[in-house]
Amino acid sequence: MLQEFKKFLMRGNVIDLAVGLVIGAAFTAVVTSFVSDLLMPPIGRLLGRVNFADLFVSLDGRAFPSLAAAKAAGAPTLNYGAFINTIINFVIVAFAVFLVVRAVNRLATPRGAAPAPATTRECPHCTMTISLRAVRCPHCTSELRT
Repeated sequence: MLQEFKKFLMRGNVIDLAVGLVIGAAFTAVVTSFVSDLLMPPIGRLLGRVNFADLFVSLDGRAFPSLAAAKAAGAPTLNYGAFINTIINFVIVAFAVFLVVRAVNRLATPRGAAPAPATTRECPHCTMTISLRAVRCPHCTSELRT
């Protein structure tokens, strides 16, 4: 069983997945820092010196000057500013993944490559898909011109 597990781990797909997961986690940390440290402060300043990370609603009805003060008092809060930051992180990461997948697909498909030749055709009588070599349709049994 140990040998089978070792063989499973050493398959290329598992190692590729592990590397992708580690790189993805590191990339997410970079994007999180980009959003919270570089992107949101100028946006908050333009919107009247708002710190999105501190936007919250106290669920017990008391007023607090900051999210840190509410947490220190043990008040339940709805932290919608942190949620906005998380949504922006997600959109940026998703767009970056889209760009990477798009680039890989372009590298995998050579330019000007001819599409694979067709191996099937449509029966003119019943419109079912049949082999190019068929002389009689297996669906409607009509004789076909070759």
